[in-house]
Amino acid sequence: MIDEKAKEIEKALLELDRMFLKGEEGKIYHIMIDALDKSLIKNMLMVTFGNQIKAARLLGINRNTLRAKIRRLGISLSEAKL
Repeated sequence: MIDEKAKEIEKALLELDRMFLKGEEGKIYHIMIDALDKSLIKNMLMVTFGNQIKAARLLGINRNTLRAKIRRLGISLSEAKL
């Protein structure tokens, strides 16, 4: 799991480098927040064996908010249940 996190962080940093080169600095905050959200949500879904209500409770957010983030961030529920 640690290797997975390192790869996600590395991917986000590479994306930041790409954005600096393109002059898109204004999007860095949102990219980092999305990367953090995705990681947290995937972890909570794994811990709760895909139970979205429990995952939302652990994260301190509403279940509907969690579901919206899952869709927006492209999180696979079948992958998160592993």
